[in-house]
Amino acid sequence: MSVRSGQVTPLGSPCPAGRVSEWSVQGAHPPVAVLDRVSYLYPHSDRPALSNISLEIRRGEFLGLIGPTGAGKTTLCLALNGVVPQFYGGRFFGRATVAGLDSLDHPISRLARHVAVVFEDPETQITATSVENEIAFALENLCVPRDEILRRIAWALEAVRLEGTEKRPPHTLSGGEKQRLAIASSLALCPDLLVLDEPTSQLDPVGTQEVFATVRELNRTLGLTVVMASHAAEEMAEFADRIAVLDRGEIVQVGPPDEVYADGVRLAQLHLRAPQVAETFALARGKGLSVPRIPVRLQEGIALARDLSMQHPLDQPVACPEGIAGHPLPGTDKAPLLSVRDLHYTYRDGPEALKGITLDLYAGEYVLLVGQNGAGKSTLVKHFLGLLRPAQGQVLLAGTDTRTLKVSALARRIGYVAQNPDHQIFNATVEEEVGFALRHLGFSKRQVRATVDESLDAMGLSDVRDRHPLALPRGDRARVVVAAILAMAPEVIVFDEPTTGQDYRGAQAILDVSRQLHEQGKTIIVITHHLYLMADVAQRVIVMGAGRVLLDAPIREAYHADDVLASTRLTPPQAVLLAKTLHASFGMDDLCPLLTPAEVAGVLARTGGPRWDS
Repeated sequence: MSVRSGQVTPLGSPCPAGRVSEWSVQGAHPPVAVLDRVSYLYPHSDRPALSNISLEIRRGEFLGLIGPTGAGKTTLCLALNGVVPQFYGGRFFGRATVAGLDSLDHPISRLARHVAVVFEDPETQITATSVENEIAFALENLCVPRDEILRRIAWALEAVRLEGTEKRPPHTLSGGEKQRLAIASSLALCPDLLVLDEPTSQLDPVGTQEVFATVRELNRTLGLTVVMASHAAEEMAEFADRIAVLDRGEIVQVGPPDEVYADGVRLAQLHLRAPQVAETFALARGKGLSVPRIPVRLQEGIALARDLSMQHPLDQPVACPEGIAGHPLPGTDKAPLLSVRDLHYTYRDGPEALKGITLDLYAGEYVLLVGQNGAGKSTLVKHFLGLLRPAQGQVLLAGTDTRTLKVSALARRIGYVAQNPDHQIFNATVEEEVGFALRHLGFSKRQVRATVDESLDAMGLSDVRDRHPLALPRGDRARVVVAAILAMAPEVIVFDEPTTGQDYRGAQAILDVSRQLHEQGKTIIVITHHLYLMADVAQRVIVMGAGRVLLDAPIREAYHADDVLASTRLTPPQAVLLAKTLHASFGMDDLCPLLTPAEVAGVLARTGGPRWDS
C-alpha cells in the first residue's frame, strides 16, 4: 500500500482516489452516510418500520446492526440505497444522505454507484454463467470501458480470494464462495459503502468466518465502509467497530461490541443473545466469581479462563452434569427404526453425493445431522422420504425397503419440516392447513376435526385456528407446519435447518417444539449448522463430509472432536473451546467434556478463584 496526502491506496486498486481507496482519520472527513430523524411506513401499514432514526455512519468503519426479527434492520439497509422508499413506496419522513446525495432526490441507479448491497441469499443476486461475467454485468451496464472491466474483475477476485475461478459457473461454487462472489461484484463498483443484510445466515460456520474475514479485510486494507446486519453474535463481536441495536424500528443503543455484548440483561430483554464467551463469564460472575470485565471475544475469554485455571487449580474431578446430553442413547438394544446400508447416490451429470453410507437410527432418539454445505445431508434425508431412490444399497424403515413404499406412505411415518415453513403452507386458515392431508387421505369429517383439534392444542395454536397461516410470526408458521405433520402421526420428524434466518427467540421457539415432540416419544432428526443451539436438546451427532459419515457419536464426544468437525468446515461452539482450555490447563483426563456456557461457568466458579463474596 502507498500513502499520500493522508490517503491509503491499495496497490493495484482500480478505484478512483477518494472512493474505496480512501481511509479517513476520525473526524477528518464527513460521514459516508447520515440518517436524520428518518421514519418510514410500508404501504398499507400503520406501524412504522423505522421510527425517528438518527445515525451517522463514519467513513472507513464496520458498523453492525443487530436486533430481533422485525426490528427494522433490513428496512434500514434498503433506506441507504434508496430502495426504501423509491421502490416500495409508502411514507418516508426525515432525510437520508449517502456520499452527499439525498436518497429522495436521486434515482436508485445513481445511488447504486455509491452504495452496494449484498443480500441474505447469494442465489438471488447471481445471474451470469461464469464468475467473470457476474462481476462484469453491472460494470457493463454502467458503460465502464472493457479494459477497466477486466482490471476490476481481476482486482475484485483477488480481494475476496477467488482468483482462478474466472471461468467457473457460479453454481459450482460453495455457499461461502457464492457470497464472496456477490461481494466481489459489489466491490468492483468501487462503492463508498458496502451494505450486507444477513449475508451468512445460510452458510456453514467456516463459510461464515470466510465472509466476515473477507469483509473485515476489505474494511481494513481498502478503507471500505461496511454496514452489516446479522444475528451472528460471535462474529459481530469479533469484527465490528460499533454495534447499533434496533428494536421495533428504533435505535435503542449504539456502542462498541464490548459495551453492547457485555450487557446480557439488556440483550435478554430484547430476545437477543451475547457471544457464548460473554454468556459464560456472565454466568460465572453470577455464581460469585470475580470477573473484572466480561470478555466478548473468544481469545480474550480463553486467556482469562487459562489464567484462572492456572492461578486457582481445580482440586477435584468434574463429573458430567445431569441432562439429556448425559443420558444413554435410547433403544440401541432394539431393532433400528431406520437403517441405511451401503447407500450410494450420484446426481445426473453431477458428483457422487453419497458414498457408502451405513447407519442405524432408533425410536426415541434426538439426532443431529451436521456437515458442510454439500456434505450430503439433504440427499440422505431425501432417501428417508422416498424423494430419491438408492443407486446402490438400501434404506429400511422398520425392516421394510423404502423402494417398495410409496412416497405418500412414507410421508405418514416420516414428517419433514422445511427450512422455510412458508414453502409448505398453502391454505387460507390454520385449521384448513393442519387438516389438509387428512381430508385427502379419506378421513371422516369427525376424525379430521378431532385430530386437528389435538394437533392444534399440542402446538399451542388453538387460539389462531381461523387466522391465515402466513399472517402469523415465523415461529408460529413453523408450528403450523409441525401441527400438520403431527396430524399424520409420524414416528420420525426431520427438521431441515430450522434455525436458519431466525433470531434467537425464533430459533428457541422452534427448538422448543422439537424438544416437546421428542418428549412425546417422537424420533427427531435435525439438520443444522448451529451447533451452539443444540447442546441442550440433542443426544447423538452424525457428522458428514463429502458424502460419507465421518463420525457417529454421543454429543459430548462429537462436539469435542475438533479435527473431525474441522474436516467438514464446522467449528465447536465457544463454550466447548473454553472447556478444552480448562481441560488442557487442569491436565485432568477425567474432566467431563463440557458443552454449554452454564456447565463451563460452573467449573470456573469452582476453581477457587477470587469471589465477590470473599
